[in-house]
Amino acid sequence: MSTILDEIVTNRLAEVSRQKKVVTLKELQQKTDLRIPRNSLSANLLFKGNSGIIAEFKRRSPSKGVINDRVEPEIVTKGYADAGASGLSVLTDTRYFGGTSADFIAARAINPNTPILRKDFIVDEYQLFESRFLNADVILLIAAVLGKEEIAHFTSVAHDLGMEVLLELHDESEIEKIDNRVDLIGINNRNLKDFKVDMERSLQLFNQLPPDAVKISESGISDPETVDFLRSKGFQGFLMGENFMKTDNPSASCLEFISKLNY
Repeated sequence: MSTILDEIVTNRLAEVSRQKKVVTLKELQQKTDLRIPRNSLSANLLFKGNSGIIAEFKRRSPSKGVINDRVEPEIVTKGYADAGASGLSVLTDTRYFGGTSADFIAARAINPNTPILRKDFIVDEYQLFESRFLNADVILLIAAVLGKEEIAHFTSVAHDLGMEVLLELHDESEIEKIDNRVDLIGINNRNLKDFKVDMERSLQLFNQLPPDAVKISESGISDPETVDFLRSKGFQGFLMGENFMKTDNPSASCLEFISKLNY
């Protein structure tokens, strides 16, 4: 039985195939300036006194539908950064999350010195070069949709392009896919097959992660106390989107949330 994740991956593969015909890999490489330095999300999260919050710009999701389609990425992400977010995340998948490359470009332009994760479903090496062309600092690799060899190869290519890698895990079966070269490991509390949230997931998998990995808890976080608790357990980053985006003023919500943290 196919899941929404299967559907997303199939759609992404088709989209990438079409995009290659519009802009070839060679053309993409020629347009990319590798001399532009990248910002390190892992370094930011390890810096003492940082909030640990990775604030996400997300218009909608398959599970929630439209979350907020009335705000602009440059305004929201600049507000996030000013509020004290350690990093930003911008969705670029259009069909399922309402994101676009234009959203990322807008966020990048207004936040040149803040680490930004390109949040998407990476299924082809082409997308790594595309991410570097967009001047992403970090790319997301999802263990649920990639094999161990693909993760290793994509990590190597991303590093060659100057980007960091966030490897996202969902359950214990994906532990063996971890490549020790990835910069950050995220545990998604949301099951990508049925989109249910289980906050215990982060704690259950934490001790099975490499001890020196920068660890991030993702999804389902809605109060400062949860962040403080997860930080006390060893997590250094907390990816949050819906909690801020569902409000009329995501930036103000982020500022209020961070002001209540103990860090």
